[in-house]
Amino acid sequence: MTAQKVARPAAVAHPNGSAQPKPKISIVIPLYNEEESIPHLYEALVEAIAHYGQPAEVIIVDDGSKDRSFALLKEIAQRDPRFIIIRFRRNFGQTAAFAAGFAKARGEVAITMDADLQNDPMDIPLLMAKVEEGYDIVSGWRKNRQDRYWDRKLPSMLANRLISNVTDVRLHDYGCSLKAYRTEVLKHVHLYGELHRFIPALASQVGATVTEVPVNHRARQYGSSKYGISRTIRVMLDLINVWFLGSYSTRPIHVFGTLGLASAGIGILLGIYLSFLKIFLAQSIGNRPLLLLAVLLVVIGVQLVTMGLLAEMITRTYYESQDKPIYIVREIVNGDWEESV
Repeated sequence: MTAQKVARPAAVAHPNGSAQPKPKISIVIPLYNEEESIPHLYEALVEAIAHYGQPAEVIIVDDGSKDRSFALLKEIAQRDPRFIIIRFRRNFGQTAAFAAGFAKARGEVAITMDADLQNDPMDIPLLMAKVEEGYDIVSGWRKNRQDRYWDRKLPSMLANRLISNVTDVRLHDYGCSLKAYRTEVLKHVHLYGELHRFIPALASQVGATVTEVPVNHRARQYGSSKYGISRTIRVMLDLINVWFLGSYSTRPIHVFGTLGLASAGIGILLGIYLSFLKIFLAQSIGNRPLLLLAVLLVVIGVQLVTMGLLAEMITRTYYESQDKPIYIVREIVNGDWEESV
């Protein structure tokens, strides 16, 4: 825990010898094979930062690009100390790129966006205005999305509705990369796989407040999209993961046990029904598929309950071995003394 008022350095030395003020915002951008966009991206970011009027840093994560992207980025970082370039050894994916950028960010707020210029950096003040109102996460909403309807917009609308209903964090556009996060919230969110699009839902599980604002969206001018409709299956699997982590990560027996008891209960009822036919009506049940179904349901039920108990043991080991709390405190107030955590 840290006291609310802590002295912070006014400036941070850059490797080239210049001193940079501590940034108010950290702009985190994952990038993969975007050499055509980079010069235009740099100009747009410089203009947006000047328009915003607060100290800022830009963290661009080169996710294993195979073109000249890193060479161009390195040249930018050497002449503009506000730009920090992180280069991966290979392509690890957008979630890993965001995680690396968040770990490096020094600003009070992390702004994420894509490198393809479809997100407008001039929308940063819109996001920050909502952050200043007290929200922890502000998500961009591409209200007038400049993409094809059948293979991009329609699947996205259906996915956003499904995600909102499952996670109970209702956003129109989970897929929009233009978002603002308080960095104090991000330290409680651990990213794996392809969970970057679910950060608002994951953060909401630890008490973050989430809202959205309409933002500008532009058609892609350079390069090609790295995503297609094939990612739908991955999104569905990740959604199941987020639902389970949010609802049952500390009590897995509730989901496995409920399913197990339901399965075993149906199997037992079927068994009682078949026993009635055999004992009181003298009917043959040995060759009836219903008998096999009853036995199968009971066996599956026992297995599910056993899985729940094993999951409970693993969960306890996970939390207790790391001394990991099952709650997160926002602040403590005692009289005139106040401490944020």
